[in-house]
Order: sequence, then structure tokens, then C-alpha cells
Amino acid sequence: MTVVKEMIKERVRRAQVHDYVQKKTSRAGFGGLSIQRTPLGTHVRIAAERPGLVIGRKGSDIQKLTEELERKFGYENLQVEAGEVNNFALNPLIMAAKVANALERGWNYRRAGNSMLQRIMDSGARGCQITIAGKLTGLRHRTEKFLSGHIKFCGETALELMDVGIAQAKLKPGTIGVKVAIMRPDAKLPDEIEVTPLPEPVVEVKEEESTEEEPTEEVKEEKTEDTKVEKKAKADKKEKKSEKKGDDK
Repeated sequence: MTVVKEMIKERVRRAQVHDYVQKKTSRAGFGGLSIQRTPLGTHVRIAAERPGLVIGRKGSDIQKLTEELERKFGYENLQVEAGEVNNFALNPLIMAAKVANALERGWNYRRAGNSMLQRIMDSGARGCQITIAGKLTGLRHRTEKFLSGHIKFCGETALELMDVGIAQAKLKPGTIGVKVAIMRPDAKLPDEIEVTPLPEPVVEVKEEESTEEEPTEEVKEEKTEDTKVEKKAKADKKEKKSEKKGDDK
């Protein structure tokens, strides 16, 4: 068997495991699963709204599910664990199942679509689309869409940023399909560009060097002589004034 055929076979088996586990854990609020191959065996992690219903009393239900997966799909050394979904309102599989459950309980499709749409957007999603298709009000097939926020319909951005979940509601007129597509809150679109400001240039301020030259010894001597002459002149003026005052008297 070639590598391509082995990869296709493994992909088909994973899709079958996904559908089987979804049917078995529908009451617990199935939110997806991840399959990882390790040297010791295969590790399966199930995300659910209520993981206690998946585990069962003393782990009986999850042990039974592990044995069924090993027998049906040929896994060896299979390890299955269940974890809780952080925010179930942003999980498209759980929300699609809730819309289908609401339709089965007799809700009007507009009420079910709008209420779940508002709940998803209030949880922080960037965008959401709920599609309900089937015999909604009459004998003819109809498709109704409920949109809000930013949505990508095709291309690489739609494959990477949009999470899609599908569920079915079985009613008397027929089966109604529900599809929920949610854009995650942390999704970054290709056209969103952040311009980082340039760092301000650092200007080094140099201290101005004193350009005044220190006076030499000759200049100092000249200044001292000038001050002596000035002092003598002032003293002579004072003596002359005192003499004049004495003559006047």
C-alpha cells in the first residue's frame, strides 16, 4: 500500500471515529475530538460541555467507549480522556446541536437562530453565520441564514479563521440541517496591518568646553599692578578732600 492510500485510509478512519463519538456523546455536548499517535499507542481527547457524562460513574462509560473504538476501528493501546470546553458558546458543534435541539422542542426557526446568534456574539466572536435548511414552514424546502459581524465565505482565511459545526434536527415534516460558522475572537485578518512607529533618534548633548583661556602669570602681574595703582589714586583723592575741608574751616 502506497503512502497516499495509507493517508487516505487514516483520514477516513478518523472521520468515522469523529461521527461515532459524536453520536455516543451527544447528551454530554460534544465539542470535538483530537487524535494523536504516540510511540505507546493512540491518544484520543474528547472535548465536551459536560465531561462527567462522558466519563460516567467510576469511569465506566469512558472505558466502554474505549473498548468499542478498539474493536470497531482496530486501534491498539488506545487511551481516551475527556475534557471540558473553555467557552462552549464559541464552539460551533455545541451551538449547532443546541439549535437543532431547540427546533426539535418546537421553537420557531427565527427564534432559535436569532437567540443563538446573539449568544455567540455576546461571548466575543468576531462574526457568526447560522444556516437552517429544510421544510421550515411548509412542504417546500427553504434555507434561512442569520448573519452578524465579520464573516469569510471562501479562501484560505475562511479555512483558517472560521470554525464550522453541523447538526440535524429530526422533525415530522423531515430532517432540518443546521450549520454554524464562527470566526474566533483572536482571528487576525490579512488586511489588518499594524504600523509600528519609528524610534526617536537619541541626540547626545556635548558639554560646551570652556573656551576661555586661563590668564598667564604676566597678565596676573599686570592686573595686580593696576589694582595697586588704583588703590593709591583713591587714597590720594581722599587725602586731598580731607585737606580741602580743613582749609575751609
